[in-house]
Amino acid sequence: MRLCLFAFLLVPFAAFGASREIVELQRDVSALQDQVRALQTSQTEKLTAMSVLLQQTLEATNNAVKAMTVLETRVSDRLDKQTANFGQPVAVIGTKVDQMSGEFQSVRESINDISSRIGKLEQKILDLGNAFRTMQAPPAAPAPTGVSATPAIPAQTLYDNAVRDKMSGKPELALKGFADYIQMYGETDLAANAYYQSGEIRFQQGDLPNAVKDFDAVLEKFSSSNKTPEAMYMKGRALVRMGRKTDGQKEFRALLATYPRSEVAPKACTELKTLGYSCAAPPSAVRKKGA
Repeated sequence: MRLCLFAFLLVPFAAFGASREIVELQRDVSALQDQVRALQTSQTEKLTAMSVLLQQTLEATNNAVKAMTVLETRVSDRLDKQTANFGQPVAVIGTKVDQMSGEFQSVRESINDISSRIGKLEQKILDLGNAFRTMQAPPAAPAPTGVSATPAIPAQTLYDNAVRDKMSGKPELALKGFADYIQMYGETDLAANAYYQSGEIRFQQGDLPNAVKDFDAVLEKFSSSNKTPEAMYMKGRALVRMGRKTDGQKEFRALLATYPRSEVAPKACTELKTLGYSCAAPPSAVRKKGA
């Protein structure tokens, strides 16, 4: 009986303990729910802020693209207008330059024709003078046996006549005159010039091997002549035209090394660059060209 009474008295205390634990559990669950709601609210606010920021970034990007498009359009329009404005004057200037070039070429041809006619006229005057002097001269005394009666032409006269023939467009007569000079006065100072002039004529005629021989004669027989640098330059050009570009560039380099301050040194440098070789610009020319 006492035992039953004791058990009956313990039942309310057990129920009270269980009820308190349930209340505490409910309170913990409620606090956890509050934390979850607060976390959801925070995440929602952050996502909203990121979405707004992303939207602003997209709008700024779109605005920048539109601005760049407008700027490109304006620049393109301005360039087109400037091209249209400057294109016509440039075309007009080009036309005038071409016209002036044609007129200059006509003037040059006219001058060459006049020079040729003057040369022929000078030759006729010289022939008439020689004929007149021959008519006035007394009869020559009989020449001794075995001696030619034809008097020798003075060196300067022979050379000048050959140069005149060359300038007046009579290359064959000029070549004969220079050959006669070399045969009669091959040891004089003008002999180097005679060889060089012959080489120039043959170079212009396309007789390149013989032109090289003439220039070599200047270099070998008259190495101290004032025609030596020009002979080296022209020999290099002739070799290049013959297809011997390596030999030609060697001749140009030898000219630059030996006569760096000659008048033809810049021309040799230009020839080297045209052939694809490097060349330092030589100092300004100081040597004078010979006759």
